[in-house]
Amino acid sequence: MTKTVLVLNGPNLNLLGTREPEIYGSDTLASIEDASRKRAENLGLAVEFRQSNTEGDLVDWVQEARLSYAALIVNAGAYTHTSVALLDALLAVDIPVIEVHLSNINQREEFRHHSYVSKAADGMICGLGGFGYELALESLARTLGSLKED
Repeated sequence: MTKTVLVLNGPNLNLLGTREPEIYGSDTLASIEDASRKRAENLGLAVEFRQSNTEGDLVDWVQEARLSYAALIVNAGAYTHTSVALLDALLAVDIPVIEVHLSNINQREEFRHHSYVSKAADGMICGLGGFGYELALESLARTLGSLKED
């Protein structure tokens, strides 16, 4: 049975490709999803992408993931730096969690250096644009045992 990874995207990520491309790149969320779906298939995984500008949606989806998904990839956008509610939901999930950011949050404004998500994540990938999602999938494939190593 194919294991499914839930990929959650937070506020303003629906504007990728047009919003501050000098920071976030020219990839759209749809193109990142397409590349991730292909990479997941090659790794023996499936992915489900979701995006919301609403904190409560993200919390609800994290809680759903507890029972319905093998792992989580989370790009919480601005909620990364503000949401204790999202942190609490992630701490209640007993599945692997990888945090992803398109930009290198440690090279940006001081307030972006703090991540509540990191306190619950097994790892973080930042600064590699949309390719970070593919790297997160590879890491999860190893963790979930679906990756066949040479």
